[in-house]
Amino acid sequence: MANTLDNPVEIYDTTLRDGAQMEGISLSIKDKLQIAGALDDLGVWFIEGGWPGAIPKDTEFFAMAQTQLSLKNATLAAFGSTRKVGTKADADPQVKALLDSGAPVVTLVAKSDLRHVEQALKTTAEENLQMVSDTVEFLTKQGRRVFLDPEHYFDGINFDPKYGLEVLKAAGEAGAETVVLCDTNGGSLPHSIHERVLEARAFLDEAGLKGLKIGIHTHNDTGCAVANALAAVRAGAVQVQGCVNGYGERTGNADLLTLIGNIEIKLGQKSLLGENGLAELTRTSHRVAEITNLKPSRRLPYVGDSSFAHKAGLHASAIRVDPNLYQHIDPSIVGNDIRMLVSEMAGRASVELKAKEMGIDLSGTPFLTGRVVEAVKEKEAHGYVFDAADASFELLVRSQGGDLPSYFEVETWRTLVQAGGTCETNKGQALAEATVKLHTAAGRRVVTGEGNGPVNALDHALRGALMDVYPALADFQLTDYKVRILDTTSGTDAVTRVLITTTNGEREWTTVGVGEDIIEASWEAMVESVTWGLMKLGVRPAV
Repeated sequence: MANTLDNPVEIYDTTLRDGAQMEGISLSIKDKLQIAGALDDLGVWFIEGGWPGAIPKDTEFFAMAQTQLSLKNATLAAFGSTRKVGTKADADPQVKALLDSGAPVVTLVAKSDLRHVEQALKTTAEENLQMVSDTVEFLTKQGRRVFLDPEHYFDGINFDPKYGLEVLKAAGEAGAETVVLCDTNGGSLPHSIHERVLEARAFLDEAGLKGLKIGIHTHNDTGCAVANALAAVRAGAVQVQGCVNGYGERTGNADLLTLIGNIEIKLGQKSLLGENGLAELTRTSHRVAEITNLKPSRRLPYVGDSSFAHKAGLHASAIRVDPNLYQHIDPSIVGNDIRMLVSEMAGRASVELKAKEMGIDLSGTPFLTGRVVEAVKEKEAHGYVFDAADASFELLVRSQGGDLPSYFEVETWRTLVQAGGTCETNKGQALAEATVKLHTAAGRRVVTGEGNGPVNALDHALRGALMDVYPALADFQLTDYKVRILDTTSGTDAVTRVLITTTNGEREWTTVGVGEDIIEASWEAMVESVTWGLMKLGVRPAV
């Protein structure tokens, strides 16, 4: 039976454990505390802090959390396993570590696939059931709320239709609050998840355990983690586990932010605590990405930079009349924004909307709008991409309208790369040198810079020539550099496109350059990056 608004879905975040297993992520205790704070601000119900007793860093995290983590919405949960084979729960050091963590909720992982019981644990089906009962009963008597994660549940049920259900029953009779069915290998599909959750609910009800809640934990190995979790919710699951931005080992866990958006907006069920709710979704995605140092995909549902981006002229014309014609929700509901992308498909509506997004009103200037449209199409025909370089597009619009500030005038620039003999550095790299000649209010400047490549050397030389006049450049930092060969049939004679992303610590912008020489394209993008950054800071030109 499907859930209703009166039966909310509990959001259980596993980013601090499952997300930390993702390649490229290494979370310090400080990182974990910051992520926990972001999740609490979002309004999740439970934050799983890790496995105390098994992982020293997690043990320390729980110790520090008791004094340094003040949660206003969420409840902290500790993760661990049932007692070991042949021991007692009160004598198992890892079970004791779960108590010592101070976490009011303990989530226990248990075997529910008979093959794992016999081959991995090397014990009997009966002993495994007793391990579940003993550990749950011990922890609940110690005042802990206990959730059980029966791992490999769906694979196990397919192998043995009854044993996994007996594991759920053992946990419920021992006092567990929730059993969270785990698609550990991530190989299930929505229809089978739905059927198995209905089956489990019916079994538990018949066993006199109507108060035992069912949750769902899915992995994305078939690309169905979110769909599988939603299928479980529609079948009666009242708790979903997952990670922010879909982090996790292999292909990741269910993306918790996508799930929240779908549960609250599409299914109409409450899933977040606190007052801010959905409006914090996008901000949470960015906050966690910043802490993990892993930039999320621009195409993430609801929270991605491209989630509400529109490119075709037909779309733009309709959006100008009514944004809802080409959007499934108002992006502000989830804290995101509409973005207009400008390309060779651009028409007047696209250009006007994109310019308006940047604070430039073109609605009463049809001639200027037409010039911008033609300039965009001409440049895109030569390899420029403005949908990926908003800053360059704004500079183009301002240049067509005669409103582009000039911060310096370039006389010449050149680069030199030498290698061999005494020109090699200690690392065996070639020595790169660049010289820039330009004019500012301080007069003619000739500056030479060195770097670990010609682009880096040019960057140093340009900054060196401008820093005295525009000290704000000290905060500018190149964060991304992308090169694309546009004509792969021309070999080294091909036209090259360069995208440069820059930040000043408060905002980030991207510029584009195109040329038959990679250094030429880089220089164009670099100059535009400096120009746009100074312009947005309100710096007055000194030429």
